[in-house]
Amino acid sequence: MAKAEQGYRIACLDGLRGLAALWVLVGHAHILTGFRIPIIGDPDLGVDLFVMLSGFLMVFHYQLRKKKEPWEAPGTWSAFWIRRFFRIAPLYYVMLFAALALGPMIYDARSTIDAFNAVPPQPAARYIDDSLTNYLLHLSFLFGLSPTYGYRTALPDWSIGLEMQFYAALPFIMIIVGRLGWVRSMIGVVAAGIATVYVVTRIGYHFPMPTFLPLKMHVFAAGMLLAAALDLSNRRAFAYAALACLFVLIPVGGVMNPMHEIVRLALVAIFFALVHAHRLPSAISGVAETISNQLGNRLFHTLGELSFGAYLAHLLIMQPVVAFLIRNFEMSDTTRWLVTLVITLPLTYAVAAIGYSLIEMQGSMIGRSLTRPRTAAA
Repeated sequence: MAKAEQGYRIACLDGLRGLAALWVLVGHAHILTGFRIPIIGDPDLGVDLFVMLSGFLMVFHYQLRKKKEPWEAPGTWSAFWIRRFFRIAPLYYVMLFAALALGPMIYDARSTIDAFNAVPPQPAARYIDDSLTNYLLHLSFLFGLSPTYGYRTALPDWSIGLEMQFYAALPFIMIIVGRLGWVRSMIGVVAAGIATVYVVTRIGYHFPMPTFLPLKMHVFAAGMLLAAALDLSNRRAFAYAALACLFVLIPVGGVMNPMHEIVRLALVAIFFALVHAHRLPSAISGVAETISNQLGNRLFHTLGELSFGAYLAHLLIMQPVVAFLIRNFEMSDTTRWLVTLVITLPLTYAVAAIGYSLIEMQGSMIGRSLTRPRTAAA
């Protein structure tokens, strides 16, 4: 019986979430301090891993619940949306108001950083826009649909708006999958996304970050296919993985140069190897299973649980730290990068731990309680 049907825990998922958040944090440290190392210095690749994981997790959890909560039942849609909202929104709202309140200070720090690195300064509106429109679009999670407001706070929250669009679309995508099958559905959905990107670009809409779901639907679809393959034969599972590889090479929604393409292919291959280790030749499967199990240990489980908070909080902490170091100390780019991480990492994960305990867990409990089936009174 397939792992998804048995309800097995896939050990590596916690570790991959934790590593994706850490990748983004370390990548931003590279950008802000002027230190440069390829691949790990690129936070966009870490976001792509997050996106792929999200597509995988949503399908994997649906496969565990599909007998109790079929997508054909509208009640499943509302339960899914409520749980997702209360998982994401409470901590996001707290961090959003912190970012808007601290906007002038963060902008001042970023101005120092940009001047030091001799790069064009960030627009002031990204940090200090306290307009009602900006508030309402972010509170409603509609900001990702707007080229103007999709990248307009001190948080790296453009991907949060993207994620919420994916959640909104997922029930309808899964209904299509139920009728047409995985391959035709995913090709159709991704093709529709590419066509939409072409149209909106032609009429003059240009997103400064890939906040609009069609710009990243192919990466979500890659993760979805890797989860769908859990219940398939080896031959079909490898075919799904090949299609996922093709999807991540589609040249929209990010930097598409040879290095980025190779890394995205590697992410699909590594992800597949970790979650489908039992399908690989014995010499490889043992190594993959060992790594997968290690990524599920207590440390990586904790990193995974704190990944959302760390992702939201790190730039609010890191930018003032880097600006302070630039203003007060002469040091090499490498030293500045290392000192930034030494200061930022513990502070970020301390904030994430507090947010997880006091806000995220409480929000998840509320979401579950609101969607728990009601027992009829005797």
